[in-house]
Amino acid sequence: MTHQVHIIGGGMAGSEAAWQLARRGIRVRLSEMRGGGDTTPAHNSDGLAELVCSNSFRSDDDEKNAVGLLHYEMRQCDSLLMAAAAKARVPAGSALAVDRDVFSAEVEAALRAQPTLEIVRERVDVLPSDGLTIVATGPLTAPSLATSIGAATGADSLAFFDAIAPIVYRDSINMDVAWMASRWDKGAEASLEMGGDGRDYINCPMTKEQYFAFHEELLAGEKTEFKEWEANTPYFDGCMPVEVMASRGVETLRFGPMKPVGLDNPHWATAEHPNGRWPYAVVQLRQDNKLGTLWNMVGFQTKLKHAEQVRVFRTIPGLEQAEFARLGGLHRNTFLNAPTLLDRQLRLKSAPHIRFAGQITGCEGYVESGSVGMLAGLMAAAQIAGRDWTPPPRTTALGALLAHITGDAEAESYQPMNVNFGLFPPLHDVKKKARKEAYTERAKVDMAEWVGGL
Repeated sequence: MTHQVHIIGGGMAGSEAAWQLARRGIRVRLSEMRGGGDTTPAHNSDGLAELVCSNSFRSDDDEKNAVGLLHYEMRQCDSLLMAAAAKARVPAGSALAVDRDVFSAEVEAALRAQPTLEIVRERVDVLPSDGLTIVATGPLTAPSLATSIGAATGADSLAFFDAIAPIVYRDSINMDVAWMASRWDKGAEASLEMGGDGRDYINCPMTKEQYFAFHEELLAGEKTEFKEWEANTPYFDGCMPVEVMASRGVETLRFGPMKPVGLDNPHWATAEHPNGRWPYAVVQLRQDNKLGTLWNMVGFQTKLKHAEQVRVFRTIPGLEQAEFARLGGLHRNTFLNAPTLLDRQLRLKSAPHIRFAGQITGCEGYVESGSVGMLAGLMAAAQIAGRDWTPPPRTTALGALLAHITGDAEAESYQPMNVNFGLFPPLHDVKKKARKEAYTERAKVDMAEWVGGL
């Protein structure tokens, strides 16, 4: 099958781009190196759209949350990732979390069912010299292709470290110490709708003494040794290793992933406090698969060595006998200085037959990566059809994120970015408390008009 578009990379962005093109009858070659004898330091399988870090797509609230609004907008565009997430969803309060294996299988099955899509397990070492191409190789681009990209851009790619959180077997957690709850019962209604019980997180409590001892262990634990070329690579704040957070101050974790506010520990109930008391700090675990057998440690990305992870994390109350289905890890993450190198249609200015999509553009997060892949696919489809491309309005989550990547961000200080309301055109005539609802209301109106013109 002679292809019209060559997509390199079968992750979130590449899979979504392939779907948007193939469902319009466009012939696509999707190249994925995993399954062809190659892999990356972070992937565990050769499945398309494999989730290698968290299993959460974060908030699904499309009325007050920017990423929830992005979910909504992608659904309006018939997103494959959102459809697969609906089938693979597991209880997680107001968040959209999925069973990793089910999600990947759903994505791959849908793509394989497309008659104009060819999935090829191969490593691509150089950028194609002609033909419409979408590069969606993500943060773990193969070194040979990364070298080719560097030669084409004429600039060094930026880089940072991305860390993976451990996953614990549910039956190894001591529920005589830990308990189920969602902070302030937030997301309880959404949880009930998804078949949960409104208490979707396992909470492991710490006293002040236990917290300070744990903090010391994190700092003292043996860490992964960096290679020479990795030594000065910065971290992205949204995926900061827990021990790096700990090094920023003894209280940092208590105001981050170990925040205890709103969590009454029923094991500490008294006559005076029948619902229990807040612990000094808490470690939360979130369901990682539909069966509820695997739970990941929220915010506990780490670069501790594996033996140290087992030793240190078993000092957490409730995890004394924890068995780990996956320990944390660390990998280098690379991305382009997109505002400088890409035009408003994600095309490489020096080679406009090539588009980039996903995390390699400097967006951060599964949903953001998939959404940029979706846009790249829609842009290529319009180009093949001979239609002018009209970008989504900047008042939408899609439009705001795209504008940031392709020129609105400050190029000199460009860093990976999650979607957030700070990227949207401001609303000055709305009270601060109502501003989020106003952003989403405006976006949905503008999105409906834009989708109608696709």
